[in-house]
Amino acid sequence: MPSHFPKFLRKPILKVFNILEALICVVITIATLVALVNEIITIVVLRDIQLTDLLLMFIYLEVLAMAHQFVAFGKIPVRYPIYIAIMAIARYITLGMKELDGTYIVWLSVAAFILAAATLLIRVGHHYWPYNDDDEGQA
Repeated sequence: MPSHFPKFLRKPILKVFNILEALICVVITIATLVALVNEIITIVVLRDIQLTDLLLMFIYLEVLAMAHQFVAFGKIPVRYPIYIAIMAIARYITLGMKELDGTYIVWLSVAAFILAAATLLIRVGHHYWPYNDDDEGQA
């Protein structure tokens, strides 16, 4: 659908949005790297590494991968936030295994399974019905 925004305003506003996106991407990358370094320092100081620490580092890795995808291709595949959600659920279950009610753990596991199934459906869908770059401009 074509934009109804006045043409003389569209270009400068899009330039501002592009600059904001780049700045926010840099801030997200720096914040993620700082959090990752803090986690590594905590592991080294305590001389103890837990499964939750590893899962948290995987979450940081996925955030960095999303930032990379955005910088490299200008878009983020929907499966990256789904990966982060799955890792967050796994970490939450691991952290609270002793305190959580069994039914709640089952529901969290079902949620993680649904997210994994959604990722599989998205991947299969992209394989059988790939996006055509030519179609984006015409739609």
